[in-house]
Amino acid sequence: MKIPAKTLVVVADGGGARMFRNVGDEQYLMLRQEELREVVNANDDGPSGAMPPESSGSEIDEATFAKQLANSLNAGALKHKYDHLVLMADPQTLGQMRPMLHKETTQRMLAEVAKNLTNAPLEDIERALS
Repeated sequence: MKIPAKTLVVVADGGGARMFRNVGDEQYLMLRQEELREVVNANDDGPSGAMPPESSGSEIDEATFAKQLANSLNAGALKHKYDHLVLMADPQTLGQMRPMLHKETTQRMLAEVAKNLTNAPLEDIERALS
C-alpha cells in the first residue's frame, strides 16, 4: 500500500485511538505518533446509532467513542487538517464509524484496515500497512 507523506493514520478500537502521521514517503513508511485519544464525556454524547436495550455500559462507551472519533475525523477533513487518511480499527468500531463519516472524510480515505492494533508496537502497525 502506498501511503503518501503527511497521511493521517488512525489506529483505533472501541476504547481509544492512536493518531500518527507518515513522516516518511510513499516508498518508506515512517509513522510518528501525534495524539492519543480516549472516550470523553460518554454520558453527554451518547452512542453511535441505536443500541439494543441489553447493551452493557462498556459497549455503549465503545459506540460513543466511535461516534466521537468519526466526528473528529469529519471536522479535520472539513478544516483541511489532512489530505489522506488510513483508518485501522477492529471490525466493530469500523462498522460503527462508517455510516457517520462525512463525504469529505471518505474521499480522503486511502484504506480501511479491519485489524485491532491499538496496543501493538509501532513496528507491527507499520508492517501491517506495508
